[in-house]
Amino acid sequence: MTAVVATESVRAVIDGLPAEIVVVDPDIVLGYARDQSGFTDNALPAAVLLPRTTDEVSACLAAAHRHSVAVVPRGAGSGLSGGANATEACIVLSLHRMTAIVEVDAVNRIAVVEPGVVTADLRARVATDGLFYPPDPGSVEFSTIGGNVATNAGGMCCVKYGVTGDFVLGLQVVLADGRVMRTGRRTVKGVAGYDLTHLMVGSEGTLGVITEITVRLLPAPRPAQTLVASFPTLDGAGRAVSGISASGSTPSMLEILDRTTVMAVDEMAKMGMGENTAALLLVQSDDVDADVVLADIAALCTGFGAEDVVVSSDPAEASMLLEARRLALPALEGLGDWLLDDVAVPRSRITDLIASVELIASETGLTIGVFGHAGDGNLHPTIIYDDSDDASRAAAMSAFDAITRRALELGGTITGEHGVGRLKTGWLSIEQDETALSVQHAVKAALDPSGILNPGAVLAR
Repeated sequence: MTAVVATESVRAVIDGLPAEIVVVDPDIVLGYARDQSGFTDNALPAAVLLPRTTDEVSACLAAAHRHSVAVVPRGAGSGLSGGANATEACIVLSLHRMTAIVEVDAVNRIAVVEPGVVTADLRARVATDGLFYPPDPGSVEFSTIGGNVATNAGGMCCVKYGVTGDFVLGLQVVLADGRVMRTGRRTVKGVAGYDLTHLMVGSEGTLGVITEITVRLLPAPRPAQTLVASFPTLDGAGRAVSGISASGSTPSMLEILDRTTVMAVDEMAKMGMGENTAALLLVQSDDVDADVVLADIAALCTGFGAEDVVVSSDPAEASMLLEARRLALPALEGLGDWLLDDVAVPRSRITDLIASVELIASETGLTIGVFGHAGDGNLHPTIIYDDSDDASRAAAMSAFDAITRRALELGGTITGEHGVGRLKTGWLSIEQDETALSVQHAVKAALDPSGILNPGAVLAR
């Protein structure tokens, strides 16, 4: 391993910090060079800083600001858009040591946590008090709350409960020059001043480094019941999704898998889902009258042509029925190298997007599986290609761009929950108008005038 080359400025930064939070061993530093994204650039960072407190984060940023050294904040590194990728001669600031669940207030239904807390750990901790933290990204078992807030992560419960930002009440943030500010509140209501909390949510480490998060909690729901409906036509599944939305029912989960994904899952798990399945819907309800809700949805699915509808009778069976959704990405990963897209369209255009993906797959000669959150129109087309073949890589990037473009044409957005990162900076200027972009650049310049925080992420330079 080639030694990390530190510039004079980087050495000046790290020399003034506690030795126990500084890592320059190239074998260790390499592990902090990138997140889980594909087709994004990265470099070997000059150093990795592992602060344990807000004061240490402040010291790190103050020093970096003073010496004009770029800083890339990092959570668990589980992102899929390149938002945590290191840049040339930068310092990676990893928050993974800040893992305290500072407080759980059952009376006021809030929790205060540090950014390195794993999402699943927070959910498990508050459950012991009969409470519920709803956000559930697919990476819930290993992603951190700080990373979730930085990208405004979603998940399968979004259709009923919303995204991470809907549960963030307040933040402690260290700004680019090391100053510390608190935003938001602990109260149910509060409208004093500009909403700086939600300016920071989804900013992907470009405006400040989050060191404490106050989230609101809900009473724990009853165990969910699950319905699985298989459709012989894509159109039937799409009309069922529209019908469920129009019915006034709000399931706690509404997921879809296309034919390619269903076949991949069936090949992996031998679930016997059948070659005639064009689309699979998975629906959950945690309402008190979940049995009635799912009975109505079952009748609706049958009316739109579902050939097989199964409803769980107990939590164990519910978990078993959801296994197909949990296996979607692992099953597609087993087909080859993969590039995951993240787009969202109006719910009424879901099947239009899936049909377009099928056409794009045919035109590029690639396998593309689609799964995602039908309840809020957020889908994850997953492109299978051969990374060792230049032509296959080019075809994958062409397909990725075509899918993203089609999502915009259908009235959608370039990212529903993974963030812009470095993967989609070019697309941001296509989705948003010139005035909106200029305002965002102005905000960035006001909070990070030296441009040291996560340069190249979100806003193209």
